[in-house]
Amino acid sequence: MASSDDDRKPGLLSRLFGRGTQAGEAGTPEAAPADAAAEPAAKPDAEAAGPRLTWWRRLREGLSRSSSALGTGITDLFTKRKLDQDTLDGLEDVLVQADLGIDVATRIVEAVGRNRVGKDIAPEEVKAILAREVERALVPVATPLVLDEARKPFVILMVGVNGAGKTTTIGKLAAKFRADGRSVMLAAGDTFRAAAIDQLRVWGERAGAPVVTRPQGSDAASLAYDALTQARQEGRDVLLIDTAGRLQNRNELMAELEKVVRVIRKVDASAPHAVLLVLDATVGQNAISQVEIFGKVAGITGLVMTKLDGTARGGILVALAARFGLPIHFIGVGEGVDDLEPFAAADFARAIAGLD
Repeated sequence: MASSDDDRKPGLLSRLFGRGTQAGEAGTPEAAPADAAAEPAAKPDAEAAGPRLTWWRRLREGLSRSSSALGTGITDLFTKRKLDQDTLDGLEDVLVQADLGIDVATRIVEAVGRNRVGKDIAPEEVKAILAREVERALVPVATPLVLDEARKPFVILMVGVNGAGKTTTIGKLAAKFRADGRSVMLAAGDTFRAAAIDQLRVWGERAGAPVVTRPQGSDAASLAYDALTQARQEGRDVLLIDTAGRLQNRNELMAELEKVVRVIRKVDASAPHAVLLVLDATVGQNAISQVEIFGKVAGITGLVMTKLDGTARGGILVALAARFGLPIHFIGVGEGVDDLEPFAAADFARAIAGLD
């Protein structure tokens, strides 16, 4: 429950790295290639303006767009009105518009209508049912990322579209693994962008993890091969491999990603041991296409959702859980090193329903 998070103290990562990011350093969002829209500059870390918010409050604020839309729709439908079929149809529309998906929306509507038709039902009661059903959909996929100690190095390949936040997420994961005492190596596989290579170097320095790089424009598959070879020789525990952002409908770019996976397996037939798709929480329904196509090409094993910053359409995570059943390992609410946290179904469900 969220109440336990309200008392959270700054963790080991905060003590190791500080709780903010310097302008122009690792907190800067991934810059997109020339064929993608430019991203805005990084926002200052929350701490620059005042005391650090608890994880629960940051999650609530990150899902504020979705929870506000749901709350307004539910209040409009259920204030001083007896429950009838028109009301239930209106509720279904509100839920679908919030990107929760048809299956989950149907389940929520059925739960609200069960034994209540013709009776009064308060908006808060509807929100409680919403939270319960969303949690029910998310619990099976709220799975921690477990590193197989028998795989050394444990190879994690990060994939996603332009600007999803892969490079920043790699840096945050590296910091978490280092704080747990693991030896980590990073591979700057986004060889298309000099900025991504430099950004990963900064994260590597902060986390105390070496970064394997090649000049801009180098073959990403060859870099991944060299990085895995070096990580094995050095006995590293974890190898995190960045990849260039690529639109899922660009066949030639997806073929390059497929090549990276193929070449990695020449070094270790079991690798990559985890393939994490990083999703930008603002993309809404497009996330479904990303999961489908990246899954076919790279064999996704888990999801990370980033940029839950108040503009997000977080309901899509519920639809993805119901449709694909892929583990959701982490969600991110900001640019700071400890703004990436393991996914908790109950907290997410209560936040999106607008409950305290």
